[in-house]
Amino acid sequence: MLKSLYSLALASLLAAPAYAAELTAGPMAGPPTLRGVTLWLQADGASRATVEYWPEGTQAAKRRTAPLALTAEAQYAGHITVFGLEPGRRYSYRVVLNDKPAAGGKVYSFATQALWQWRTDAPDFTVLAGSCNYGNEPGYDRPGKPYGDRHLSIFKTMAAQKPDLTVWLGDNLYYREVDYDSPAGMAYRWQRDRSQGYLQEILQVGGHAAIWDDHDYGPNDSNKSFVFKGEALKLQQRYWANPSYGLPDVPGAFSTFSYNDADFFLLDNRWYRDDYRLTDSNRAMFGPAQMNWLKNALLASTAPFKVIAGGSQMLGRSPRGDSWVDYPAEREDFLKFLADAKIDGVIFLSGDVHRSELGKLERPGSYPLHDLTCSALTSGVYADEKLRNRPGVVQGTVVMGERNFCQLRFEGNKKERRLVLKVINDLGEQKWEQVLEAQALRHPKP
Repeated sequence: MLKSLYSLALASLLAAPAYAAELTAGPMAGPPTLRGVTLWLQADGASRATVEYWPEGTQAAKRRTAPLALTAEAQYAGHITVFGLEPGRRYSYRVVLNDKPAAGGKVYSFATQALWQWRTDAPDFTVLAGSCNYGNEPGYDRPGKPYGDRHLSIFKTMAAQKPDLTVWLGDNLYYREVDYDSPAGMAYRWQRDRSQGYLQEILQVGGHAAIWDDHDYGPNDSNKSFVFKGEALKLQQRYWANPSYGLPDVPGAFSTFSYNDADFFLLDNRWYRDDYRLTDSNRAMFGPAQMNWLKNALLASTAPFKVIAGGSQMLGRSPRGDSWVDYPAEREDFLKFLADAKIDGVIFLSGDVHRSELGKLERPGSYPLHDLTCSALTSGVYADEKLRNRPGVVQGTVVMGERNFCQLRFEGNKKERRLVLKVINDLGEQKWEQVLEAQALRHPKP
């Protein structure tokens, strides 16, 4: 009976406009494919949403998606998939709510990936990465100096880079004590923080993908015991447009997708995570099922660049912040797998520690592994000079005491393909640059 009533209510919403609804957040594109893209958006009330889209430069071939009901149950957020497009094309679009153009009829754009395989060299493209975005809310913040950055200029600086893709590396918002003690509180934090005006410009540029860390999963240093992790996963799915979340028989927030000649592997470092203080030599951060998936996915990948993103640092350990080093059996098993299977092109991405740096792990008989840590976007920063010159960190790459993000530029023809890494602060100033040649990320031939 209840299901029938819900169906009738949904049919009523789709049949007739309710009121002049407006966007409160987005639209935001997920990682585009060759022939389509998923767009995320959120309105201020129950409404019927569609997207009008057309090849950039001409509205002669304008089309409209099927309507989507934005309901209170989903906090008036939803995903609209646009498919049947041509590869390598830029499309213009606008959002329509209850048959009226939203945001004053503002026109946005997205681009499908190019069909370059077997035809040309891979296109050049730019990826931004960052973590730790804390939005202040007086009354619910801790006493004292606000932890987040009131100026929030970094998102405007990021948008000005015109990235093709942005990868959010966890702690993309911070649950407070008044949030993570109930599913309703967690949902409130997402709806409130995502609607902030300072975020919209970067959300509307390029595609977006996200992993989580402890603060957008649950309380500080959360592990697999968090009782509301099911709700956390629902919210992750509701507010991002990743291509997938886990597997049918392995729940979690992990996923993978391809962008030109790079494959991205998004890891879930919380759902299966043991507490690092557990007195068990086999304690795990990612868990056997997820690691089995990752190994098979890497073996299936033919991309010259394989970017593995995790919320915690992957290679090194410092006095501040957690690390995969605290899970030695799982980590060593994976590093052995990379060497034994001769997996080429691996680079790690991480966040969490409120500084940026490039970690490096030398491997006898193989290429060195790198871990690019990107933090913090708007949360608190600090400076500890003892962290600058540490074993396993590339000299001159530690950026502390200022908010920043990372840029990954994939460029060059097939024979000279390279990955240019940069850290840029909130003012747009480049802090350092390192170049990784694709040829140098391969196992030596016998």
